[in-house]
Amino acid sequence: MTSAPYNRVLLAEVLAGRYGADVIAQPGTAVRRGVRAVRIDRADRIVQCDDGSTVPYGTLVLATGSNSFLPPLRGLGHELPDGVHPFRTLDDCLALSAAVRPGTRAVVIGGGLLGVSAARALALRGAQVVLAQQGERLMERQLDAEASALLRTHLTDLGVEVHTECRVRGLRGTDVELADGYILASDLTVLACGARPRTGLALAAGLDVRRGIVVDDELRTSDPRIHAIGDCAEHNGQVYGLAGPALEQADALAELLSGRPAAYTGTRSLTRLTLNGPGPLDLAAFGETTPLPGDDVIALADATRGAYRKVVVRGDRLVGGVLLGDLTSVGELARTWEGDEPLPSTPLFHLLGGS
Repeated sequence: MTSAPYNRVLLAEVLAGRYGADVIAQPGTAVRRGVRAVRIDRADRIVQCDDGSTVPYGTLVLATGSNSFLPPLRGLGHELPDGVHPFRTLDDCLALSAAVRPGTRAVVIGGGLLGVSAARALALRGAQVVLAQQGERLMERQLDAEASALLRTHLTDLGVEVHTECRVRGLRGTDVELADGYILASDLTVLACGARPRTGLALAAGLDVRRGIVVDDELRTSDPRIHAIGDCAEHNGQVYGLAGPALEQADALAELLSGRPAAYTGTRSLTRLTLNGPGPLDLAAFGETTPLPGDDVIALADATRGAYRKVVVRGDRLVGGVLLGDLTSVGELARTWEGDEPLPSTPLFHLLGGS
């Protein structure tokens, strides 16, 4: 580990220059920097480190996180070329921040949550940004077509050139080659193509690993003395890769390790993105945003304000929603959805935050 624990949610704000790395640090944690755990000896219950030291344990918690996914592109090997940056950790963020200058030509590959955040932050730093998304729309896992179109307009207004249904073939240094042969000239390239759980240590120790390190409702691995939480953990077949579920898992495990009854039964994930600065961006998405036949959909849009609100109702239950620009009702909607509560008889007023 090269940095103290930090709040990953605020990385884009560090890249945009609004916060320093010290502001997002988490206090009160003892850290051994520059030392890497290389082996778990389950028989003797010790962790071996690369400096030759060992750390004994009675209970071990694996929170090894995830690695940025490196797509199979021509010109991209295990070692990233100079000027090609991942964007997932604080170290990634600081390296990228040091490289960008006003007028820097930057290409961001990937139009998910991290790609959108990185593109916006780079634009606010004065970079000339191109965002290349292979899918049909931005943040397609979280947003419907209408909200994604508003998000695209928001980025375009900040000077970001957005390309969707854009397949990247390879890299030529920092330049990006598209499948049709077109070259996007770039001084730096950002890879925001998702992540893969970091499971090597657990796998070498013989723990049950599928997509992530498999855990039960007490966040125990196949070894009852070893727990796993966060991006590296797989619970009920789900690897979340988000800050919210990781915090819920950490809270549940802290209760359990303190001798209090607790269980982690999964997270109903609400994606929330709040970015400040010129042209602030607020969006939230939860549950099923694509309706099934028979579902009721209530949507309100105000293109002049860049605001959009939509909920999907199944029977008397709220099953999903998207809000962009105006989040005044997100708290009430999220509580209703998370609690699986019946909706009032006038769901339109509920959407508006009324009674």
